Amino acid sequence: MRGSLIIVAFFIAGLLLARWGWIPSSLSEGDVSIWALYALMFLVGISIGSDTQALKAIRGQHWKILWVPVATWAGTLAGTALASLLLPSRNLADCLAVGSGFGYYSLSSIFITEYRGAELGTIALAANIIREIITLLGAPLLVCWFGKLAPICAGGATTMDTTLPVITRFSGKEFVVISIFHGFIVDFSVPFLVTFFCKL
Repeated sequence: MRGSLIIVAFFIAGLLLARWGWIPSSLSEGDVSIWALYALMFLVGISIGSDTQALKAIRGQHWKILWVPVATWAGTLAGTALASLLLPSRNLADCLAVGSGFGYYSLSSIFITEYRGAELGTIALAANIIREIITLLGAPLLVCWFGKLAPICAGGATTMDTTLPVITRFSGKEFVVISIFHGFIVDFSVPFLVTFFCKL
């Protein structure tokens, strides 16, 4: 949760500094966010490629492990499609783009800001941070009500890093590999799904 709060603090600081005119015009007028996105994608690639232990553990799992990210994609996109019916000011593609961030707030909000503007990008940031916080705080209830895979699906792309400790604690150590695999696959899908829905 500390990481989420730090991200929100930087976001708010950026808003305030830009609002008060303390940011050089070259930063606000240029393509700084797209270059930050490229750097972020590069660092994500490094972190995934260098984690050989996680990749070895995933290879030893049964093929049924593939159904966990599929359930996350299906559940999230179905939920956001239903939410779009309650939000007349937002179309289906907007809601699906926000939902397909799967908790990866830094990456998805930058993509959505680039394609659909700062307002929807801010909504994506807030929605995906809330998803992570719900997983961090609600993991024991999710396990109790819906089973041990529930916090993994709820965590989305965060299950191989920030929400992994609570998943390990409440679902059990036997779900660590599933959680890492799920996070890896869902994480990888975020840029493709977000850009796909943003272009609709």
